[in-house]
Amino acid sequence: MNVPIDLSNVVLTTTRLILRPWTMDDLDDFYEYARVDGVGQMAGWEPHSSIDKSKEILTHFIEEKKTFALQYHTKVIGSLGIEPYDETKYPDFKEDRAREIGYVLSKDFWGKGLMPESVKRVIQYLFDDLHLDLIFCGHFVSNRQSARVQEKCGFHHYKNDQYTTRMKTVEDHIQNILTYDDYLKIKNQW
Repeated sequence: MNVPIDLSNVVLTTTRLILRPWTMDDLDDFYEYARVDGVGQMAGWEPHSSIDKSKEILTHFIEEKKTFALQYHTKVIGSLGIEPYDETKYPDFKEDRAREIGYVLSKDFWGKGLMPESVKRVIQYLFDDLHLDLIFCGHFVSNRQSARVQEKCGFHHYKNDQYTTRMKTVEDHIQNILTYDDYLKIKNQW
């Protein structure tokens, strides 16, 4: 079952990042990375065509209270959302406390290990503070970078399926999971 999430007062830190709620002051940083070709498509959405589009989505981030801004020094360089998972697709977990995470990172910061660092910190928060039983995280088959992040964070294959994107394309998709028991076995290696 999807557990309620409210990140409006949650701030997490890693060695290099601050994960915090979004504010309208982040609009320029958000638009800067969301408009770049190749960033949004990895997560199933088109590059932002205007700052007004970014403002519309940023307003949703703020109102929904389930997405972290990833701040590196003084700049927001990505997002990490704690999304509801599709309970109809995964009925085996109806008794488990669960959510799904998804993330996007500015192309300028790819390959620096920042996303695994962020995901691991959110995993710790979800299991240690919110007492989830499992976390879902998926990626398109073609998205090797996201697959690698999930591997580094201990996620393992659950099933292959198809995902309809916001662009109305249908992508081959791999759904991975990380259970609390899995987490207990690997958390001291982080």
